[in-house]
Parts: sequence; C-alpha cells; structure tokens
Amino acid sequence: MSHKDILFISHGGGPMPLLGDPGHREMVQRLQEITATLKKPAAILVISAHWEEQIPTITAGADPALIYDYYGFPPESYQLQYPCGGEPELANRVYQSLESAGIPSRLDTQRGFDHGLFVPLMLMYPQADIPCVQLSLKHNLDAADHLAIGQALQALDYDNLLVLGSGFSFHNMRAFFAPDSAEMRARNQSFEDWLLETCSSQALDEGERSRRFVAWEQAPAARFCHPREEHLLPLHVCYGLAGRPCDAHYVATILNKKSGMFYWSA
Repeated sequence: MSHKDILFISHGGGPMPLLGDPGHREMVQRLQEITATLKKPAAILVISAHWEEQIPTITAGADPALIYDYYGFPPESYQLQYPCGGEPELANRVYQSLESAGIPSRLDTQRGFDHGLFVPLMLMYPQADIPCVQLSLKHNLDAADHLAIGQALQALDYDNLLVLGSGFSFHNMRAFFAPDSAEMRARNQSFEDWLLETCSSQALDEGERSRRFVAWEQAPAARFCHPREEHLLPLHVCYGLAGRPCDAHYVATILNKKSGMFYWSA
C-alpha cells in the first residue's frame, strides 16, 4: 500500500514569506518545523488556491516554468527561482484516479507552477530536488465537488507522496490590512475553532464531518473569514483524501491573523 502525507497549509501573502516580512515569521518557522517531521517525499502534488479551471486540470509538463502571479512587490520577487522538475507519470496517475471516479479532468503540458507552489516549497524544500505536480481547483468552488476530488485521489497509487493543500484558513484581504479590533479577533478565532473541531474531533463520524465541510458557510464568521472560498477548498481536497480526523494541527499568526494548518498520514 502506498504511503501519503497530506498537509494543508496557510501559505501567507504572495511572496512576502520569502522577503523577510515580520508578519510571516511564525509561518516560516511553522513550515520548517512541520517539514522536519516528514519523511522526504518522492514527489509532491500541490492543490493551489491560485489555479481554477472549469474541470480539474493537472500540470503534466516535465519542466514547468514559474508563474509570478502577484502584483506590486519588489523586483527581486519576480526573480525567484525554484527549478524543480515536473512528474508526468504522477500527473497521469492523478488524471486516471479522477477519471475512474467519474470526474472529468484534463492534463496541461504547458502551464507552469504558481506561487501557491513555489513560495511554500522554497521554505520547506529549498533544494528544489523533488518533482512536483499541480492540481487545479474547479472554478465553481463547490465544496462537495472538492471533497469528491479528494476522495477520488484515494485510489492514487504513488508511494511516498506529499499532497500539499496550499491555501489559507483565513483569507479576507481587507481584514488583513484593517485596524485590529477585538471583534475581528473574535471572528477570526471562532472560525479557526470551528475548523479545528471539524478536522480533529473524534466525536464526529465521517458522515457528519463531511456534512460540515460541505456546509462550511454555516460556520461562525465563515464569510467574514472567506469572502471567496478558493483559499479554503484545498483543505476540502485534503480531507476528502484522508477521510478521517487529522493527526496534527498547527497554528501560526500570519499578518496578525490566527491561521491553521492540518496534517494527516495516509
């Protein structure tokens, strides 16, 4: 049976974690702490919040370029390099897993890697010596569809794979740069508490856990924390793949907001 590590991370703001920004110091520390606990993977499959397609789409090129999909940052942030290879064999197996589950999908040999991949991986695996594949979100941002994508990946046979959900447990851009307030902190914390209970509580059966993921908008302060849910849905894919309570939970204050990360061994 093939082993997978499944990790959802809060990946910070654009390239800021790589630029010495003090608001990302805890995030950088946390990612490096987590990486130290993992066996070095043979390959990494990244579900990035920064790629949406009509149907799930998979990078299938052998040597994808980087996509600097952020704006208004210093010139050096557009010179960053992360020269990892692609992994067409893994891409094909992801495609087959989705198709076998009745989920139409597509291989893309042209697309490069966006910053949802290269920013965290520059912190976690700076040698860039692990081949990577990206899997897109669906543009409909349907929670049940993203759970189903994760469930389909249970059939993926690829040993020593790291599946990385690269999103953010809090993603309200206005709130990141608004004056801090007790009310804002309480709303941030209430959603983080709900996420932790949803991902980790042994009192929930998997049917109830799945229902909570699908109905995530009913969580406390859900739409305050996620006016648009593309940064949350990589977590749905991770849980759909794992299908059980998480093994570990990590917290980092990022840009003055409590942010969660979740790990499963599968």
